[in-house]
Amino acid sequence: MPCLNVSTNVNLDGVDTSAVLADASKTVATIIGKPEAYVMVILKGSVPMAFGGTQEPAAYGELVSIGGLNPDVNKKLSAGIASILESKLSIPMSRFYLKFYDSKAHPAQEHAQCLHALHQE
Repeated sequence: MPCLNVSTNVNLDGVDTSAVLADASKTVATIIGKPEAYVMVILKGSVPMAFGGTQEPAAYGELVSIGGLNPDVNKKLSAGIASILESKLSIPMSRFYLKFYDSKAHPAQEHAQCLHALHQE
């Protein structure tokens, strides 16, 4: 299950956060190649943050996925999410940092996924 967690110092009052979440979810699913039904996106605003020595609009994100990440995918994800943040929250692309974690599946996780799939029928 890919999970994108983004924190920003931008105040989200009056922002259509549903559009940001929907765009980010679709972007992650499309680029990683996993069903959007398994993608989670978390967006936190008004987080005290300095980047490059200033408190101008900025954002920090972490993306965790079990597989699906590599240098080419990470570059596309960074560009895609940065573009969304710039267009929806006016955060310049140069003031966004995204950290990637490619988590390898543990046999217990694979078993839990199988059980989850069985209960969906």
